[in-house]
Amino acid sequence: MRLDKFLKVSRLIKRRTVANEACDAGRVSVNGQVAKASVKVKVGDIIEIQFGTKTVKVEVLDIRDTTKKDEAGDLFKYL
Repeated sequence: MRLDKFLKVSRLIKRRTVANEACDAGRVSVNGQVAKASVKVKVGDIIEIQFGTKTVKVEVLDIRDTTKKDEAGDLFKYL
């Protein structure tokens, strides 16, 4: 699954266009590498997102095309 779509489906970022812009700005990294929106995400990857002064680090646990709001948290765990 593409990185920008995973960020939207997991609700780490609310909209796919915003996820795309964050990737283009270099604020998202996968496994320590700055990542473009088109990077393929797989189970076990570590994603870091910089929101201003705060950094969120998560591990991908599952990949689904769609999720309900209460199940979105099952796709990743905070590190």
